Amino acid sequence: MKKIVFTIMVLGSFLFAQDTKQKQERLEELTRQIENFDKDIQFNNNIWIKKYANFENYNKVGAQINDLEKELKKYRNLPNSRDNGFRIQQIETQIETLQQQLALLSAFKDNPFKDLLKKPEIPEIPDITNPIAIIGGFGFVKNLENQEKNLTRRLHSLQGALEILKKKFDLLQEVYHLDSKANKNQYYQLQTKILELQSAEDILETTIDVYTKESDEISYKISLQIKGQIFKVIYIIVAILVSIGIAITFKVFTRKYIQDNERAYVASKIINFFNITVIILILLFAYLENVTYLVAVLGFASAGLAIAMKDLFMSILGWFVITIGGSVHVGDRIRVTKDGSTYVGDVLDISILRITLYEDVTLTTFLDTRRAGRIIFVPNNYIFTTMFSNYTHGGMKTVWDGVDFTITFDSNIARACEIANEVATKYSKGYAEITRKQLNKMRNRYSLRNANVEPKTFSLLENNGVKISVWYQTNAYATLGLRSTISMEIVERLLKEPDISIAYTTTKLVKDGTDGFGNKKADKYPIEVN
Repeated sequence: MKKIVFTIMVLGSFLFAQDTKQKQERLEELTRQIENFDKDIQFNNNIWIKKYANFENYNKVGAQINDLEKELKKYRNLPNSRDNGFRIQQIETQIETLQQQLALLSAFKDNPFKDLLKKPEIPEIPDITNPIAIIGGFGFVKNLENQEKNLTRRLHSLQGALEILKKKFDLLQEVYHLDSKANKNQYYQLQTKILELQSAEDILETTIDVYTKESDEISYKISLQIKGQIFKVIYIIVAILVSIGIAITFKVFTRKYIQDNERAYVASKIINFFNITVIILILLFAYLENVTYLVAVLGFASAGLAIAMKDLFMSILGWFVITIGGSVHVGDRIRVTKDGSTYVGDVLDISILRITLYEDVTLTTFLDTRRAGRIIFVPNNYIFTTMFSNYTHGGMKTVWDGVDFTITFDSNIARACEIANEVATKYSKGYAEITRKQLNKMRNRYSLRNANVEPKTFSLLENNGVKISVWYQTNAYATLGLRSTISMEIVERLLKEPDISIAYTTTKLVKDGTDGFGNKKADKYPIEVN
């Protein structure tokens, strides 16, 4: 029996020793795991753990200050001595240093997670009233989504911190289960920390839920406004396309039923102007809610622009005058004089700001500029301040042109005038008929008293002879050509007349007994020698 009892005791002692050894080994393993967790937590960049660590440091520093103040009070109640004075000074220095640390950690005094749990402020909601604002609307929605993603990331970070701390808490529970004598302060501190983080998790989930609902509602409203603006842009584009289509249709009918190219051109310009005006009005009334505001804006804008851009507005007004008044048309040949320079050319285009001319070879270019073929741009406002000469106004295609020559006083003046008139009549007969018909048409618009279009010949006294001037109708676009032809034939016929001498400035030495004019015999026209 004793052997059995002894055996049981020995076996029990062995088992107890074996169990104690296993517990000790398990405790050592748990201690190592806890130390590893502490290292992971220490070097972990989790914002929640760091902020709570700052909160704990604040409380720890506060507790140290309280302990030092109690110790300082105790030393101050002791009798004065050198050692006591030195210790008091030392404690006061420590308290001052800790108070500075406490001031730096004061942001974590109450709630270390206050800024992490706060619901982000939603800025002023944009009002999508035009296509450009659509970009801002998409940006605003994107910002809301980013804020929501930030909150979600915070929650995941918090849950990761809780997972780490709960694993450490389980290890501490096992340690205290194996060793009831172990210090449980770390256990209770960790339990408090976990409860704090769980409470923060609940608050953050509520914050995310509230923010998500608000952002979803705002995003839905903005998306409706964006869709409305997109449809509005589509309607505006359709309206503009309809306006352009109507303008094109009118242009087709204009070209089909108006045979006169000039009238068709003017009609096309008017259609373009009204089409642009309609498009501008569509855009204004589509994106300007208050018509009164439009009137006020236009009033102030026009007042300022009228001063700053006077020439521009005068050109636009000049375009109206030119287009409605019909003083100048595309294809007309006009003459413009400005600052001593004269330009003659054919109108290529009349835009809202300027008249475009093609400078032809004319008497003006022949005598003055010696240049031709240039493109001249004449501002429309010149119609009010500059002399315009229209060679082809009212359908006229002809103008009066003249050739002048001088004969000597003793020439047969009547015969010279007859020759000039015959040559002019010969070449201008067709133009005279065209002019007569056109002037008859113009009587409905103007008071024309003298409609004689036959060549006119005048003889006038000059210092060196009798000047004969013959005037005739010619093509407004080719005056030089006909003038050249008439001039050459007049000269040829005058030279054939024995009793007509052309007077011109020249010096001639006469040695052969002639009169020096065309080698005519001196006995027929004696020369007086002074």
